[in-house]
Amino acid sequence: MRAYVALPLFLALTVGGGALVGAATAPGEWYQALQKPWFNPPGWVFGPAWGMLYVLIGIAGWRVWHRGELQAARIWWVQLGLNFVWPFLFFAAQMPGLALVEVVALFAAICGFVAYTWREDRVSALLFLPYGAWVAYATLLNAAIWWLN
Repeated sequence: MRAYVALPLFLALTVGGGALVGAATAPGEWYQALQKPWFNPPGWVFGPAWGMLYVLIGIAGWRVWHRGELQAARIWWVQLGLNFVWPFLFFAAQMPGLALVEVVALFAAICGFVAYTWREDRVSALLFLPYGAWVAYATLLNAAIWWLN
């Protein structure tokens, strides 16, 4: 029963934490003034996409915690920390170059999580695949914005 009490806590951490970070670092005039690549999505896409991804991230984190996979849990915490730091670097500090370095590290952590969990907890690995695809796209978008500006 204890494990099922923890699931809502993981979801609150990821979805709630992501929402708080998003609110604290909402794009402003600086971002609006940047030149963006042709493949930059409309702003309304980001909220639903991240909301869905944070649910998947939370479930995967809960699964590795529940299974007692300490190394996978460590990687999970690293990726979550990197995930929450990126908006502060990009939007708040207005440092797309440093944010690019950071998002590459985030993508590496996501790939590490998938690789580590692939054999023992395939479901957790699969839950991270959409996240990895989105962060790969975000990395390309970050790189293009840095290059254009």
